[in-house]
Amino acid sequence: MEVKFYGVRGSISVSGIKYSEFGGNTTCLMIIAPGTQRIGVIDAGTGIRQLGADFLAKGSDQKDIFIAFTHFHWDHIQGFPFFAPAYDPDMTINLLAKGGDRRLKCLQDIFATQMQETYFPVAMGEMGARFEFLLIENSTQTFIPPDQVPVHVTAVRHNHPGGAYSYRYERAGRSLVFSTDIEHGESIDENIVSLAQGADLLIHDGQYSNEQLATKKGWGHSSYEQAAEVAIRANVKQLIVTHHDPDHDDEYLRGAEQRCRDIFPDTTFAREGLLVST
Repeated sequence: MEVKFYGVRGSISVSGIKYSEFGGNTTCLMIIAPGTQRIGVIDAGTGIRQLGADFLAKGSDQKDIFIAFTHFHWDHIQGFPFFAPAYDPDMTINLLAKGGDRRLKCLQDIFATQMQETYFPVAMGEMGARFEFLLIENSTQTFIPPDQVPVHVTAVRHNHPGGAYSYRYERAGRSLVFSTDIEHGESIDENIVSLAQGADLLIHDGQYSNEQLATKKGWGHSSYEQAAEVAIRANVKQLIVTHHDPDHDDEYLRGAEQRCRDIFPDTTFAREGLLVST
């Protein structure tokens, strides 16, 4: 699998020369299946606008796209109304979330609400594409894409205001784990260590430093030092730290990246446009 980062910022998008290296769009990742070049998407922050433009520009014949959501806070869904493939009447957009929570029983309403006339000029029903709303009812579920190579998805609920999920994706013997908007608390969440065990790639929230985290209790995020601790304890091959704080400019993040590498050497801080193979 390949992962391309289209949005690496947390909370709110930012712009300006101080953010040019790492980027200012909120969370959005593209997963590419090797060989087929079919794509899937995780979260629909502002980065999904460019993802959609790139998808259309390459002239893919793929007519269905899965978008999986970690949770539904604003910075993870606000780009959805600007996702160009959703305006193509020949396209099916599958919106995927972990079920079992009554707040997700009306998954369609979450997206339709932000596109009400009060907030946006085009209603969801007028976008053009066909929408399917899918809930993963089990902790682990297997999907069979058109290339017939099974994709195993495991979801684990973690601590975040309103709730959120970490995901492990396994395909053809390779694995990646995405764990963002997670607050470990006084000790590392053992469920996340288990989820990430032996993963080829761990993508983990690192919005704060340990020092900053002490004043951000209850805000729902991790430090990059905690991300490194999870990587060490789970024996992962590579760590990518994401969900950068909007107050952290390029200079700060370069320094934090080096400090994190001192803890876990195979660490990279996510930058928009970064392409990683597992």
